[in-house]
Amino acid sequence: MRRLPIYFLIDVSESMVGEPIDRVQDGMATIIQSLKTDPTALETVFISVIVFAGEAKTIVPLQDIISFYPPKFPIGSGTSLGKGLGHLMYELRKNIVKTTAEQKGDWKPIVFLFTDGVPTDNTSSVISEWNNNWRRTANLIAVSLGGGGDKSILGQLTENVLEVENSTAESYKEFFKWVTDSIKTSSESVENNKSGFELANINSDEIKEVDLSTENNSSTSSYVDDNFVVLAGKCQNTRRTYLMKYKKDLKPTDFAGIPLTTKSYRLNGAFQVDESYEELSGNTETNFTINTEELIGAPTCPCCGNQIAFAVCQCGQIHCIGEEEISTCPSCFNKGRYGAGSGGFDVNRTQG
Repeated sequence: MRRLPIYFLIDVSESMVGEPIDRVQDGMATIIQSLKTDPTALETVFISVIVFAGEAKTIVPLQDIISFYPPKFPIGSGTSLGKGLGHLMYELRKNIVKTTAEQKGDWKPIVFLFTDGVPTDNTSSVISEWNNNWRRTANLIAVSLGGGGDKSILGQLTENVLEVENSTAESYKEFFKWVTDSIKTSSESVENNKSGFELANINSDEIKEVDLSTENNSSTSSYVDDNFVVLAGKCQNTRRTYLMKYKKDLKPTDFAGIPLTTKSYRLNGAFQVDESYEELSGNTETNFTINTEELIGAPTCPCCGNQIAFAVCQCGQIHCIGEEEISTCPSCFNKGRYGAGSGGFDVNRTQG
C-alpha cells in the first residue's frame, strides 16, 4: 500500500500559550474526527505531529488515521525554526519509503508548518538544506497564525504561504476546515493516480494567500519575538513554572504636532506549564530584558491563586507572593519581605 504521509510541524513557543495552542489542539482533533469518516483518506493518509520551540520533538510518530489520537500540546521557550526543520528532515529520511525497481514508494509527503512568530535562531543553513534536499521531494505549506509569522522567512521555504490574520475562534475553525479539505482532496488525487497534492479552494475571508513578491527577503532575526513579551515565574507554594504573556499594543500619539507611535505590552494572561517546558526550551543562555514601565497589567498566580504573581527576588527571578509576612523565593530560597516600589526596572524576559 502506498501511503500519503502528512506531517504537521507546529510552533509551540511561549507566544502560543493560552488560546492559540488550545485552538490548535481543538483543530487537530476536528481534522482527525473528519478524516475518520472519509473512506479514501482512511486508505491512504498517515499523519505525524512534530512540535518545536527552543528544541523540537515528535509527539505523534507517523501512523494511520485509525490509530491516531490527538495529542496534548506542550509549550517551550523560543521559536527555533531551524531545530524544527532539522527534526522534520530527520523524520522524513527515517520514515519515507522510496520507490525502487521492486516496489512503489510513498507519495510525496505533505508538510503543514504552523507558526505565530519570528524565528529566534539563525535559519540560513537549514533553509539551504531544505531547498537543496527536500523542496522538490516534499510539498510544504507554511502558515502564519495571527499575522505574527515572518512571511519573508517562510517564503524562502515554499511558494505556498498562507496567513490567518485573526486569532479568533472562528478564524481557526475556518482554517482547520480548509486543512481538512486539503488533505481530503490530496487523498482523492492519490486515489485517481494524480499528483497527490491538491489544496482545497480558499472560500473564507479568514485565510489569505501571501503575495511573496511584496515581502522583504532581507529579514533578519533578532532572536527574540517582539510581538509578545513572556515572563517566566515560579509558584512559591507549588514550585511549578508559570508564564505571564503580554501582547504588543501600538497606539498613535501626537507630540508637538509630530505623529508618533507608542509601544507597550498589555497582559494577555498567566498560564501554568508542565515539566515538558524545560525539555523543549533548550539550553541557550539569553540576557533579554524588558522594563516594567512597558508592561500593562499584572496577574494572579495560575498555580496557587496568590494575588501577586509578579514579585521579583534579588536573584532576578520572578515568583508569586501571598499574605505571608516573610516570603521564600522558590528559585534561590532567599527569604525576605516584599513591598511595592516606584518607577520602572528591568526584568528578564524569555525569547517568546
